[in-house]
Amino acid sequence: MTDMTIHAGPAARNRLSTQQIFWQSAIGILVLVPITLVAMIGEDRILNGINLWVKPLKFQISVALHVMTLAVLLRLVAPAALERWWLRAVVWACAISAVFEVVYITLQAGRGRHSHFNDQTAVEQALYGAMGIGAVILIGAAAVIGLLVLLRPRSGLGQGLRWGAGLGLILGFVATLIVAGYMSGIGGHWVGGSPTDAGGLPIVGWARDGGDLRVPHFFATHLMQVLPVVGWAADRWTRRPVTAVAGTAALGMVLVIATFLQALAGQPFLG
Repeated sequence: MTDMTIHAGPAARNRLSTQQIFWQSAIGILVLVPITLVAMIGEDRILNGINLWVKPLKFQISVALHVMTLAVLLRLVAPAALERWWLRAVVWACAISAVFEVVYITLQAGRGRHSHFNDQTAVEQALYGAMGIGAVILIGAAAVIGLLVLLRPRSGLGQGLRWGAGLGLILGFVATLIVAGYMSGIGGHWVGGSPTDAGGLPIVGWARDGGDLRVPHFFATHLMQVLPVVGWAADRWTRRPVTAVAGTAALGMVLVIATFLQALAGQPFLG
């Protein structure tokens, strides 16, 4: 990582780099995974029709993956831009939001209470609002990093990876913001069917008897991982890496839009 070294004074050298902030927050979140798995053993309480620890486990893994994705893609930014004070502020805000979201979801599950769409008490209403702000910060940070990759790329970066990372983070932000914003507006993710995860698709839990907005949310958010990988591969195995990235990005957005409309029509992704 010699290409990432930035000459600075002792105080700057002793503080966490932007990448380290992300990595340490991700590790802190992943520490909760084995604890949650142990808590699932012998647990007989249910929430939304399933073991109440399933939801926090999924969020611990998905949020940690998101943060680690941002940490990896920061390496694609020119070293001179990495320690800008405003970028550090964005990274710290994202890391703090990630930890807050996961901790709150986990604690609420332990209490047998809903974390999302819960305004039953004044405290839960306020914390749910804080979760919404934190979620926007989480994906907003991705858009900032995506713009930096496009505008201030590291020297020698392949065009496929540059555009894959840039478009993936920016399109992922836009699509996720729209889908998640709609879910928040209607106060849930089920559209028709039974408002329970019991009998849902394995692992993801998506509804099989009605529409589920978690489906387009999933595809929107994971554009942030898929497109950089496509760009990396295209740099190595195609002559037109940017075209490969653009085509995959278009297909990804079509998939998001199609599953969004499918969910709004009350139709399951897989019945």
